[in-house]
Amino acid sequence: MMNRASVYFVDARADARENLVDKLSRLLEEVGLPSLFQRSELVAVKLHFGERGNTSFVNPVFVEKVCQYVREARAHPFLTDTNTLYVGTRTNSVTHLETAMKNGFTYATTSAPIIIADGLRGESKEYVSIEGNYYREVSIAREIVSADGLVVLTHFKCHELTGIGGTLKNVGMGCATREGKLSQHSSSAPRVEPAGCTACGVCVEACPVDAIDLGEKAVIREKDCIGCAHCVALCPEGTIKIEWNERAEDVQKKMVEHVMGVLKGKEGKCVFINFLLHIGPVCDCYGFTDRAIVPDVGILASQDPVAIDRASAELVCREQGLTGTALKEGFKRGEDKFRGVHPSIDWQVQLDYAEKMGLGSRLYELIKL
Repeated sequence: MMNRASVYFVDARADARENLVDKLSRLLEEVGLPSLFQRSELVAVKLHFGERGNTSFVNPVFVEKVCQYVREARAHPFLTDTNTLYVGTRTNSVTHLETAMKNGFTYATTSAPIIIADGLRGESKEYVSIEGNYYREVSIAREIVSADGLVVLTHFKCHELTGIGGTLKNVGMGCATREGKLSQHSSSAPRVEPAGCTACGVCVEACPVDAIDLGEKAVIREKDCIGCAHCVALCPEGTIKIEWNERAEDVQKKMVEHVMGVLKGKEGKCVFINFLLHIGPVCDCYGFTDRAIVPDVGILASQDPVAIDRASAELVCREQGLTGTALKEGFKRGEDKFRGVHPSIDWQVQLDYAEKMGLGSRLYELIKL
């Protein structure tokens, strides 16, 4: 019989005797965070800095507390994320860092430096060998691979493509390079929108396999494209677009196989923390924050990425749904809130597949502190 994974939980209630940051401290102690790391180790604290205009990302106050516990082990934490596949305020490291600072993530607020893990334009990568059904190697951000340990801070919410946006998504998509993200989302080459193309030739110069022809407009030859997405990042007009054509089930499974690459070599050096606060209907990659679909639940921590996501999802579904939100159905306690927002997506695919691939257990013991 498979052992139950331990998932530690503090609810969102707080008072003058113990605020939520204090409760997070108890959670970090119970999950054993300080004992995971050793003197002088470099620990990546993976989080989502939020798109500009978004306000539901993990609060820097919580991040500072996590970094404090990493430093208690005399290890060195650094905050990190990767550049986005889509064109936004986190497409390259310069605007990504500007966005992070505007959203409150600075050394002054978190006591840790920020290092964007995949370099200036999302091209700094390592190919990690895995035994997957989709991949034999996955493209992971270089500084994630180089780090000695990993602390993953996730704002748990709905997601328009994977149903839930939890630890598995934060690791699998969030630690992949632009090439890895493209591979997860699309099975075809990017395309050039002719109306916006000025035939400047930047994409032609950037393409490592000469798969782009330039006449009056640029044209990408799909048969020759290797899916590195360099052209997407470099197009000054933002006119090279991704074909978001992969099935949700395949996206989830590809995402899980990238998790395998991220965690490889870091066994016993990872901890996962899910913040079930302001649980919104879509990803924090949007430049806005919609109303929460349920009341705040609390914070969870575990060394098992599968168990923490299942526990998080089940805690959310136990809540009474809030009216006047994006929730369309499933308002009653115990009903599926995620399919109440995105009815066509079976979010449990990622949990089943991650367990099958040996990343963790769906069986868990919820330990309320």
